[in-house]
Amino acid sequence: QVQLVESGGGSVQSGGSLTLSCETSGYTHRSYCMAWFRQAPGREREGVAAIDSDGRTQYADSVKGRFTISQDNAKTTLYLQMNNLKPEDTAMYYCAAASFPGPAVITTLHVGSYHLWGQGTQVTVSS
Repeated sequence: QVQLVESGGGSVQSGGSLTLSCETSGYTHRSYCMAWFRQAPGREREGVAAIDSDGRTQYADSVKGRFTISQDNAKTTLYLQMNNLKPEDTAMYYCAAASFPGPAVITTLHVGSYHLWGQGTQVTVSS
């Protein structure tokens, strides 16, 4: 079974930075999309940033200009660089993966498109 292992969460003051990492194991699909989602208590899970096997990226409006999603050269680790963090960024952050049967890839932040999820890592931003 494919496994996603997350790290990098923690507590930071407003305006600070954090980098989240998601290491993959056994995820070898040629056409895929990976993404970061977040969910605060009492709120629905929302897409934050996505990157697909063609290198295309997509960001939620609330994080554009502050967050950057990327992968290492081997595409075994997914990153989320978070700068200028705000208290409203406080949430549990999840790494997720979606696969596609052929070369066509949909870069998406729709939660229903993702079939594999990490355990989540907590990010807390204090004012």
